Amino acid sequence: MCLILVAWRVHPGYPLVVAANRDEFFARPTAPASFWAEAPRVLAGRDLEAGGTWMGIGRNRRFAALTNFRDPAQNRKDAPSRGGLVANFLTGDERPQDYLRRIETSATECNGYNLLVSDGESLWWSSNMGGAARQLEPGVYGVSNHLLDTPWPKVGAGKTALARALESLPADQALFELLHDDGVHPDEHLPQTGIPLDWERLLSSAFVKSPDYGTRSSTVLCIGNDGWTGFDEQTWLPGAQRGPRVRYRFKTQADAPGSAA
Repeated sequence: MCLILVAWRVHPGYPLVVAANRDEFFARPTAPASFWAEAPRVLAGRDLEAGGTWMGIGRNRRFAALTNFRDPAQNRKDAPSRGGLVANFLTGDERPQDYLRRIETSATECNGYNLLVSDGESLWWSSNMGGAARQLEPGVYGVSNHLLDTPWPKVGAGKTALARALESLPADQALFELLHDDGVHPDEHLPQTGIPLDWERLLSSAFVKSPDYGTRSSTVLCIGNDGWTGFDEQTWLPGAQRGPRVRYRFKTQADAPGSAA
């Protein structure tokens, strides 16, 4: 997932609002979001190649999401999948700060990442690329393939658009519209991450389009004060064609026991 926008305790009716795009090669096998058979309280997509996930929510309000940190020079082909960090938090019961503390050592074995985790009471972020774990105060945050709130053009534009879109809740159309922004930013504003300029241009959009690689899914998550949760995922096919869309509405409660969908 290459763009995660989060509003944490900003909207009076929705303490957590997330709008996120997952970018990936279209050839990588993926299962759409569903409640997991082996962990019925967890709702998330599934990376069928490595078995992990990039974003999910639990009936007990546990939330986790991850982006890769873009640094080709430091990527190792034999590194463990980063998607397991999300899956392990969602299926566990540790407090966010305890979980992040526990994985500090093993996290160095993974390629670079950003990880957001929440138990519904607090929201935390950490990165194994120099971003020490910290609890986030109420606010609007954005992360792409660098550290939290690094002012890449699509991060800044996305945060501004998310703040505006909160005014239209509970309608989520504005949230999906900001995720479908395919505008390419000027070269002088692009980061230099060690990839060719044509790829920097391609990846500067919130919504990435190319024949083999691009935005695979757009997800909007809204948790209300009463625990009612909306999780909508729009799948995208090559050529930016719309694929299946899944829509879930269910009640969450802190430390609720697992139950089938």
